[in-house]
Amino acid sequence: MSKRPFSDRIAPVVFTASVAVLGIVYGTVSSWWGWFPAPQIGLAHRTYMDVKNNWRNDIGLEPTRHIVAPDDSGETPDPERGFTAHQPDRAEGGYTLVAGLNTDPEGTFHVVRLYDASGEEVHHWPVTYGEIDSQNKPQNTMLHGMEVFEDGSIAVTFDSGQVLARLDTCGEPIWSNVNSFHHSLTRDGEGHLLSWREEMISWVDEESGEEVRTLELREQIIYGDDKAQQGYLDIRTVTPEKPDERVRYVDDPYHPNDAEPLLAEMADAFPMFEVGDVLISLRELNLVAVVDPETGKMKWWQHGPWFKQHDPDFQPDGTITVFDNGTGTGRSRIMRVDPKTGEVTEDFAGSEELPFYTWRRGKHQVLPNGNLLLTEAEHGRLLEVDPEGELVWERHMRWDDTMNVIVTEARHVPEDFFTDGVPSCEAEVAEAETREQG
Repeated sequence: MSKRPFSDRIAPVVFTASVAVLGIVYGTVSSWWGWFPAPQIGLAHRTYMDVKNNWRNDIGLEPTRHIVAPDDSGETPDPERGFTAHQPDRAEGGYTLVAGLNTDPEGTFHVVRLYDASGEEVHHWPVTYGEIDSQNKPQNTMLHGMEVFEDGSIAVTFDSGQVLARLDTCGEPIWSNVNSFHHSLTRDGEGHLLSWREEMISWVDEESGEEVRTLELREQIIYGDDKAQQGYLDIRTVTPEKPDERVRYVDDPYHPNDAEPLLAEMADAFPMFEVGDVLISLRELNLVAVVDPETGKMKWWQHGPWFKQHDPDFQPDGTITVFDNGTGTGRSRIMRVDPKTGEVTEDFAGSEELPFYTWRRGKHQVLPNGNLLLTEAEHGRLLEVDPEGELVWERHMRWDDTMNVIVTEARHVPEDFFTDGVPSCEAEVAEAETREQG
Protein backbone atom coordinates (compact mmCIF):
# COMPACT_ATOMS: atom_id res chain seq x y z
CA MET A 1 0.00 0.00 0.00
CA SER A 2 1.48 3.29 -1.06
CA LYS A 3 1.76 6.08 1.47
CA ARG A 4 -0.35 9.21 1.08
CA PRO A 5 1.59 12.28 0.00
CA PHE A 6 2.90 14.35 2.88
CA SER A 7 0.70 17.25 1.83
CA ASP A 8 -2.39 15.08 2.21
CA ARG A 9 -1.30 13.95 5.68
CA ILE A 10 -0.50 17.42 6.93
CA ALA A 11 -3.61 19.08 5.52
CA PRO A 12 -5.97 18.04 8.39
CA VAL A 13 -3.42 19.27 10.93
CA VAL A 14 -3.06 22.59 9.16
CA PHE A 15 -6.84 22.92 8.87
CA THR A 16 -7.37 22.15 12.57
CA ALA A 17 -4.61 24.58 13.59
CA SER A 18 -6.04 27.27 11.32
CA VAL A 19 -9.50 26.85 12.81
CA ALA A 20 -8.01 27.04 16.30
CA VAL A 21 -6.05 30.21 15.46
CA LEU A 22 -9.09 31.82 13.85
CA GLY A 23 -11.17 30.84 16.88
CA ILE A 24 -8.65 32.46 19.23
CA VAL A 25 -8.45 35.60 17.12
CA TYR A 26 -12.22 35.89 16.78
CA GLY A 27 -12.67 35.14 20.46
CA THR A 28 -10.25 37.92 21.39
CA VAL A 29 -11.78 40.44 18.99
CA SER A 30 -15.34 39.53 19.93
CA SER A 31 -14.46 40.07 23.60
CA TRP A 32 -13.00 43.48 22.79
CA TRP A 33 -15.96 44.59 20.67
CA GLY A 34 -18.77 42.67 22.33
CA TRP A 35 -19.55 40.54 19.27
CA PHE A 36 -21.47 37.27 19.39
CA PRO A 37 -21.07 35.09 21.41
CA ALA A 38 -19.07 37.07 23.99
CA PRO A 39 -22.07 38.79 25.65
CA GLN A 40 -24.00 35.53 25.76
CA ILE A 41 -21.07 33.63 27.26
CA GLY A 42 -20.51 36.39 29.82
CA LEU A 43 -24.17 36.40 30.80
CA ALA A 44 -24.21 32.59 31.10
CA HIS A 45 -21.09 32.66 33.30
CA ARG A 46 -22.48 35.39 35.57
CA THR A 47 -25.79 33.55 35.87
CA TYR A 48 -23.99 30.30 36.71
CA MET A 49 -21.87 31.98 39.40
CA ASP A 50 -24.89 33.77 40.88
CA VAL A 51 -26.86 30.52 41.11
CA LYS A 52 -23.85 28.66 42.52
CA ASN A 53 -23.19 31.26 45.22
CA ASN A 54 -26.76 32.13 46.16
CA TRP A 55 -28.99 29.10 45.58
CA ARG A 56 -29.37 28.68 49.35
CA ASN A 57 -30.60 32.27 49.58
CA ASP A 58 -33.08 31.94 46.75
CA ILE A 59 -34.84 28.92 48.24
CA GLY A 60 -34.89 30.49 51.71
CA LEU A 61 -32.21 28.46 53.53
CA GLU A 62 -29.55 31.10 54.23
CA PRO A 63 -29.43 34.82 53.27
CA THR A 64 -26.18 34.61 51.32
CA ARG A 65 -27.04 37.77 49.38
CA HIS A 66 -27.25 39.71 52.63
CA ILE A 67 -24.38 38.46 54.83
CA VAL A 68 -20.81 39.74 54.65
CA ALA A 69 -17.47 39.36 56.39
CA PRO A 70 -16.88 41.97 59.12
CA ASP A 71 -13.71 43.27 57.45
CA ASP A 72 -11.08 42.46 54.82
CA SER A 73 -8.19 41.90 57.22
CA GLY A 74 -8.35 38.13 56.95
CA GLU A 75 -8.30 37.83 60.72
CA THR A 76 -10.81 35.65 62.56
CA PRO A 77 -13.71 37.89 63.67
CA ASP A 78 -14.48 38.23 67.35
CA PRO A 79 -17.51 35.95 67.90
CA GLU A 80 -18.67 38.25 70.70
CA ARG A 81 -18.65 41.38 68.55
CA GLY A 82 -21.67 43.63 68.84
CA PHE A 83 -21.99 47.05 70.45
CA THR A 84 -18.85 48.59 71.95
CA ALA A 85 -18.78 52.02 73.58
CA HIS A 86 -15.28 53.53 73.28
CA GLN A 87 -16.02 57.12 74.39
CA PRO A 88 -19.55 57.09 75.86
CA ASP A 89 -19.12 60.61 77.23
CA ARG A 90 -18.62 61.95 73.68
CA ALA A 91 -21.58 60.18 72.04
CA GLU A 92 -24.50 62.18 70.70
CA GLY A 93 -27.62 61.52 72.78
CA GLY A 94 -30.95 60.46 71.36
CA TYR A 95 -31.81 57.37 69.33
CA THR A 96 -30.32 55.49 66.38
CA LEU A 97 -32.45 53.64 63.83
CA VAL A 98 -30.81 50.80 61.89
CA ALA A 99 -32.31 49.31 58.71
CA GLY A 100 -31.42 46.00 57.10
CA LEU A 101 -31.70 42.25 57.37
CA ASN A 102 -33.16 40.85 60.57
CA THR A 103 -30.45 39.15 62.66
CA ASP A 104 -33.15 37.03 64.31
CA PRO A 105 -33.85 34.08 61.97
CA GLU A 106 -37.25 33.60 63.62
CA GLY A 107 -38.46 37.12 62.78
CA THR A 108 -39.38 38.85 59.53
CA PHE A 109 -36.69 38.92 56.87
CA HIS A 110 -36.26 42.72 57.05
CA VAL A 111 -36.37 44.90 60.15
CA VAL A 112 -35.72 48.44 61.40
CA ARG A 113 -34.35 48.61 64.95
CA LEU A 114 -34.25 51.51 67.40
CA TYR A 115 -31.40 51.83 69.91
CA ASP A 116 -31.05 54.30 72.76
CA ALA A 117 -27.90 56.25 73.65
CA SER A 118 -26.56 53.36 75.73
CA GLY A 119 -26.83 50.96 72.78
CA GLU A 120 -29.87 49.08 74.07
CA GLU A 121 -32.65 48.15 71.67
CA VAL A 122 -35.88 49.85 72.74
CA HIS A 123 -38.12 49.08 69.76
CA HIS A 124 -38.14 47.41 66.36
CA TRP A 125 -40.36 47.54 63.28
CA PRO A 126 -40.81 44.13 61.59
CA VAL A 127 -41.01 44.54 57.83
CA THR A 128 -43.15 41.80 56.28
CA TYR A 129 -42.34 42.24 52.62
CA GLY A 130 -45.13 40.01 51.33
CA GLU A 131 -47.75 42.33 52.85
CA ILE A 132 -46.59 45.31 50.78
CA ASP A 133 -45.46 43.60 47.56
CA SER A 134 -46.64 40.13 46.54
CA GLN A 135 -44.58 40.01 43.33
CA ASN A 136 -41.08 39.49 44.81
CA LYS A 137 -39.56 37.17 47.39
CA PRO A 138 -38.22 39.03 50.45
CA GLN A 139 -34.88 37.17 50.35
CA ASN A 140 -34.23 38.63 46.90
CA THR A 141 -34.79 42.23 47.99
CA MET A 142 -32.70 44.57 50.12
CA LEU A 143 -34.26 47.08 52.52
CA HIS A 144 -32.45 50.27 51.52
CA GLY A 145 -34.26 53.58 51.93
CA MET A 146 -35.75 54.49 55.31
CA GLU A 147 -37.56 57.49 56.79
CA VAL A 148 -39.08 57.91 60.23
CA PHE A 149 -42.05 60.02 61.36
CA GLU A 150 -42.78 61.72 64.65
CA ASP A 151 -45.77 59.43 65.28
CA GLY A 152 -43.46 56.39 65.27
CA SER A 153 -44.31 55.16 61.79
CA ILE A 154 -41.63 54.56 59.16
CA ALA A 155 -41.36 54.52 55.36
CA VAL A 156 -39.15 52.09 53.41
CA THR A 157 -37.87 51.33 49.91
CA PHE A 158 -35.92 48.35 48.60
CA ASP A 159 -33.17 47.37 46.16
CA SER A 160 -34.35 44.70 43.69
CA GLY A 161 -37.86 45.34 44.97
CA GLN A 162 -40.32 47.85 43.60
CA VAL A 163 -42.30 49.21 46.49
CA LEU A 164 -42.41 52.33 48.65
CA ALA A 165 -44.45 51.74 51.80
CA ARG A 166 -45.34 53.38 55.10
CA LEU A 167 -45.65 51.13 58.16
CA ASP A 168 -47.05 51.80 61.63
CA THR A 169 -45.18 51.18 64.89
CA CYS A 170 -46.02 47.46 64.69
CA GLY A 171 -44.82 47.18 61.09
CA GLU A 172 -48.35 46.96 59.71
CA PRO A 173 -48.82 48.66 56.31
CA ILE A 174 -50.49 52.07 56.35
CA TRP A 175 -50.13 52.27 52.57
CA SER A 176 -47.88 50.84 49.84
CA ASN A 177 -47.10 52.06 46.35
CA VAL A 178 -45.81 49.29 44.06
CA ASN A 179 -44.05 51.07 41.21
CA SER A 180 -40.27 50.44 40.78
CA PHE A 181 -39.02 52.66 43.62
CA HIS A 182 -35.42 52.18 44.74
CA HIS A 183 -32.50 53.50 46.76
CA SER A 184 -32.89 56.54 49.01
CA LEU A 185 -35.90 58.04 50.73
CA THR A 186 -36.12 61.59 52.12
CA ARG A 187 -38.82 63.86 53.56
CA ASP A 188 -39.03 67.35 52.07
CA GLY A 189 -40.67 69.07 55.04
CA GLU A 190 -43.70 69.90 52.87
CA GLY A 191 -45.59 66.63 53.28
CA HIS A 192 -43.80 64.61 50.60
CA LEU A 193 -41.31 61.77 50.38
CA LEU A 194 -38.65 61.95 47.66
CA SER A 195 -37.30 58.78 46.08
CA TRP A 196 -36.11 57.47 42.74
CA ARG A 197 -38.62 55.57 40.60
CA GLU A 198 -36.70 54.03 37.74
CA GLU A 199 -34.90 57.10 36.30
CA MET A 200 -37.30 59.68 37.70
CA ILE A 201 -37.25 61.64 40.94
CA SER A 202 -40.65 61.00 42.50
CA TRP A 203 -42.60 63.12 45.00
CA VAL A 204 -45.00 60.94 47.00
CA ASP A 205 -47.63 62.19 49.43
CA GLU A 206 -46.72 61.11 52.98
CA GLU A 207 -50.32 60.53 54.04
CA SER A 208 -51.77 58.72 51.03
CA GLY A 209 -48.77 57.20 49.27
CA GLU A 210 -49.90 58.69 45.96
CA GLU A 211 -47.28 59.99 43.54
CA VAL A 212 -47.71 63.75 43.17
CA ARG A 213 -45.23 64.47 40.38
CA THR A 214 -41.95 63.35 38.82
CA LEU A 215 -38.79 64.79 37.28
CA GLU A 216 -37.18 62.73 34.52
CA LEU A 217 -33.43 62.25 34.62
CA ARG A 218 -32.67 61.94 30.91
CA GLU A 219 -35.25 64.23 29.34
CA GLN A 220 -35.31 67.03 31.91
CA ILE A 221 -32.02 66.88 33.82
CA ILE A 222 -29.47 65.39 31.44
CA TYR A 223 -30.70 67.17 28.31
CA GLY A 224 -32.62 69.98 29.97
CA ASP A 225 -35.06 72.37 28.38
CA ASP A 226 -32.36 74.63 26.98
CA LYS A 227 -30.18 72.30 24.91
CA ALA A 228 -28.11 75.18 23.57
CA GLN A 229 -26.93 76.04 27.08
CA GLN A 230 -26.87 72.53 28.46
CA GLY A 231 -25.23 70.70 25.58
CA TYR A 232 -22.37 69.68 27.86
CA LEU A 233 -24.83 67.42 29.70
CA ASP A 234 -25.44 65.25 26.62
CA ILE A 235 -23.31 62.48 28.14
CA ARG A 236 -22.78 59.62 25.71
CA THR A 237 -21.67 56.31 27.08
CA VAL A 238 -21.29 54.48 23.75
CA THR A 239 -20.02 56.59 20.87
CA PRO A 240 -21.73 55.95 17.49
CA GLU A 241 -19.45 54.51 14.81
CA LYS A 242 -21.53 55.80 11.89
CA PRO A 243 -22.99 59.25 11.27
CA ASP A 244 -26.57 58.01 11.21
CA GLU A 245 -26.34 55.74 14.27
CA ARG A 246 -28.26 56.64 17.40
CA VAL A 247 -26.52 57.15 20.72
CA ARG A 248 -26.59 53.93 22.77
CA TYR A 249 -26.48 53.67 26.54
CA VAL A 250 -25.31 50.84 28.72
CA ASP A 251 -27.96 49.26 30.95
CA ASP A 252 -27.32 51.62 33.87
CA PRO A 253 -25.22 54.56 32.66
CA TYR A 254 -26.08 56.91 35.52
CA HIS A 255 -27.13 54.81 38.52
CA PRO A 256 -29.05 57.51 40.43
CA ASN A 257 -28.85 56.69 44.13
CA ASP A 258 -29.93 59.77 46.07
CA ALA A 259 -32.28 62.76 45.81
CA GLU A 260 -32.49 65.14 48.76
CA PRO A 261 -34.40 68.44 48.84
CA LEU A 262 -33.09 71.66 50.34
CA LEU A 263 -35.21 72.22 53.45
CA ALA A 264 -36.53 75.65 54.41
CA GLU A 265 -34.58 75.74 57.67
CA MET A 266 -31.29 75.35 55.79
CA ALA A 267 -31.98 77.56 52.77
CA ASP A 268 -30.29 80.72 54.14
CA ALA A 269 -26.95 78.90 54.07
CA PHE A 270 -27.30 78.34 50.30
CA PRO A 271 -28.17 81.71 48.69
CA MET A 272 -27.46 80.31 45.22
CA PHE A 273 -30.27 77.72 45.63
CA GLU A 274 -33.94 77.81 46.58
CA VAL A 275 -36.10 75.80 48.99
CA GLY A 276 -37.00 72.51 47.31
CA ASP A 277 -34.00 72.36 44.98
CA VAL A 278 -32.88 68.74 44.83
CA LEU A 279 -29.38 67.43 45.53
CA ILE A 280 -28.79 64.31 43.42
CA SER A 281 -26.07 61.67 43.11
CA LEU A 282 -25.31 59.85 39.84
CA ARG A 283 -22.88 57.13 40.88
CA GLU A 284 -21.60 56.04 37.48
CA LEU A 285 -20.65 59.60 36.53
CA ASN A 286 -19.11 60.39 39.94
CA LEU A 287 -21.45 63.37 39.75
CA VAL A 288 -23.15 65.32 42.53
CA ALA A 289 -25.49 68.11 41.43
CA VAL A 290 -28.27 70.45 42.55
CA VAL A 291 -31.24 70.67 40.18
CA ASP A 292 -34.34 72.81 39.86
CA PRO A 293 -37.30 70.60 40.85
CA GLU A 294 -39.55 72.07 38.13
CA THR A 295 -37.28 72.28 35.08
CA GLY A 296 -34.45 69.90 35.94
CA LYS A 297 -31.89 72.61 35.14
CA MET A 298 -28.61 72.03 36.96
CA LYS A 299 -27.75 74.97 39.18
CA TRP A 300 -24.48 73.41 40.40
CA TRP A 301 -22.55 70.21 39.79
CA GLN A 302 -19.20 68.64 40.49
CA HIS A 303 -17.43 65.49 39.29
CA GLY A 304 -15.30 63.95 42.05
CA PRO A 305 -12.79 63.70 43.57
CA TRP A 306 -15.20 61.14 45.07
CA PHE A 307 -15.57 57.82 43.24
CA LYS A 308 -18.81 55.77 43.07
CA GLN A 309 -20.26 58.06 45.75
CA HIS A 310 -23.50 57.89 47.78
CA ASP A 311 -25.53 60.10 50.08
CA PRO A 312 -24.66 63.76 49.43
CA ASP A 313 -26.17 65.99 52.15
CA PHE A 314 -26.77 69.72 52.53
CA GLN A 315 -25.12 71.02 55.72
CA PRO A 316 -26.08 74.06 57.86
CA ASP A 317 -22.76 75.81 57.15
CA GLY A 318 -23.46 76.03 53.40
CA THR A 319 -21.35 73.03 52.39
CA ILE A 320 -22.29 69.63 50.99
CA THR A 321 -20.90 66.40 52.43
CA VAL A 322 -20.51 63.27 50.29
CA PHE A 323 -19.98 59.61 51.14
CA ASP A 324 -17.01 58.72 48.91
CA ASN A 325 -17.03 54.93 48.55
CA GLY A 326 -13.63 54.86 46.86
CA THR A 327 -14.63 51.59 45.20
CA GLY A 328 -11.58 49.43 44.55
CA THR A 329 -9.27 51.52 46.73
CA GLY A 330 -9.97 49.82 50.06
CA ARG A 331 -10.64 53.19 51.69
CA SER A 332 -13.90 55.13 51.96
CA ARG A 333 -14.06 58.79 52.98
CA ILE A 334 -16.49 61.53 53.95
CA MET A 335 -15.77 64.55 51.75
CA ARG A 336 -17.00 68.13 52.11
CA VAL A 337 -17.39 70.51 49.16
CA ASP A 338 -18.17 74.22 49.17
CA PRO A 339 -20.52 74.78 46.19
CA LYS A 340 -19.58 78.46 46.07
CA THR A 341 -15.86 77.82 45.54
CA GLY A 342 -15.58 74.14 44.58
CA GLU A 343 -13.08 73.60 47.39
CA VAL A 344 -13.10 70.00 48.65
CA THR A 345 -11.85 68.85 52.06
CA GLU A 346 -11.82 65.53 53.85
CA ASP A 347 -13.87 65.11 57.03
CA PHE A 348 -13.01 61.49 57.74
CA ALA A 349 -11.18 58.56 56.20
CA GLY A 350 -10.27 55.16 57.47
CA SER A 351 -6.83 54.32 58.76
CA GLU A 352 -4.87 51.23 59.68
CA GLU A 353 -6.00 51.67 63.28
CA LEU A 354 -9.60 52.42 62.31
CA PRO A 355 -10.49 50.74 59.00
CA PHE A 356 -13.43 52.21 57.11
CA TYR A 357 -14.47 50.90 53.70
CA THR A 358 -17.60 49.85 51.88
CA TRP A 359 -17.25 49.32 48.15
CA ARG A 360 -20.95 50.01 47.57
CA ARG A 361 -23.86 51.46 49.49
CA GLY A 362 -23.12 53.46 52.64
CA LYS A 363 -24.60 56.40 54.55
CA HIS A 364 -23.37 59.22 56.75
CA GLN A 365 -24.94 61.81 59.03
CA VAL A 366 -23.33 64.85 60.63
CA LEU A 367 -24.66 64.93 64.19
CA PRO A 368 -25.50 68.08 66.20
CA ASN A 369 -22.34 67.77 68.32
CA GLY A 370 -20.13 67.50 65.21
CA ASN A 371 -19.69 63.72 65.36
CA LEU A 372 -20.24 61.55 62.30
CA LEU A 373 -22.62 58.60 62.21
CA LEU A 374 -21.36 56.18 59.55
CA THR A 375 -22.89 53.13 57.88
CA GLU A 376 -20.22 50.74 56.61
CA ALA A 377 -22.78 48.72 54.67
CA GLU A 378 -20.71 45.95 53.12
CA HIS A 379 -19.06 45.00 56.40
CA GLY A 380 -22.24 45.18 58.45
CA ARG A 381 -20.86 47.80 60.81
CA LEU A 382 -22.01 51.13 62.24
CA LEU A 383 -19.75 53.64 63.90
CA GLU A 384 -19.81 57.09 65.42
CA VAL A 385 -16.58 59.09 65.30
CA ASP A 386 -15.77 62.46 66.83
CA PRO A 387 -14.51 65.48 64.84
CA GLU A 388 -10.92 64.31 65.39
CA GLY A 389 -11.72 60.96 63.80
CA GLU A 390 -11.59 59.01 67.05
CA LEU A 391 -14.01 56.14 67.50
CA VAL A 392 -16.88 56.92 69.89
CA TRP A 393 -18.81 53.66 69.51
CA GLU A 394 -19.27 50.89 66.97
CA ARG A 395 -21.81 48.19 66.37
CA HIS A 396 -21.39 45.02 64.34
CA MET A 397 -24.72 43.67 63.09
CA ARG A 398 -23.74 40.10 63.86
CA TRP A 399 -25.29 37.17 61.96
CA ASP A 400 -23.17 34.36 63.39
CA ASP A 401 -19.64 33.78 64.71
CA THR A 402 -18.01 34.74 61.42
CA MET A 403 -20.46 36.88 59.43
CA ASN A 404 -22.36 40.15 59.75
CA VAL A 405 -25.49 41.24 57.88
CA ILE A 406 -25.41 44.07 55.37
CA VAL A 407 -26.84 47.19 56.99
CA THR A 408 -28.07 49.88 54.64
CA GLU A 409 -28.65 52.84 56.92
CA ALA A 410 -28.24 54.18 60.43
CA ARG A 411 -30.26 57.29 61.28
CA HIS A 412 -29.97 59.46 64.39
CA VAL A 413 -33.01 61.27 65.80
CA PRO A 414 -33.01 63.48 68.93
CA GLU A 415 -34.43 62.30 72.23
CA ASP A 416 -37.57 64.42 71.85
CA PHE A 417 -38.24 63.42 68.22
CA PHE A 418 -41.18 61.09 68.83
CA THR A 419 -44.43 62.85 69.76
CA ASP A 420 -45.52 60.17 72.25
CA GLY A 421 -42.11 58.97 73.39
CA VAL A 422 -40.43 55.76 72.32
CA PRO A 423 -42.65 53.92 69.80
CA SER A 424 -44.54 50.96 71.24
CA CYS A 425 -46.32 48.28 69.32
CA GLU A 426 -48.35 47.42 72.41
CA ALA A 427 -49.82 50.94 72.44
CA GLU A 428 -50.69 50.64 68.75
CA VAL A 429 -52.45 47.32 69.33
CA ALA A 430 -54.40 48.70 72.33
CA GLU A 431 -55.50 51.74 70.29
CA ALA A 432 -56.65 49.50 67.42
CA GLU A 433 -58.64 47.32 69.83
CA THR A 434 -60.26 50.39 71.34
CA ARG A 435 -61.30 51.60 67.89
CA GLU A 436 -62.81 48.20 67.08
CA GLN A 437 -64.77 48.12 70.32
CA GLY A 438 -65.95 51.69 69.85
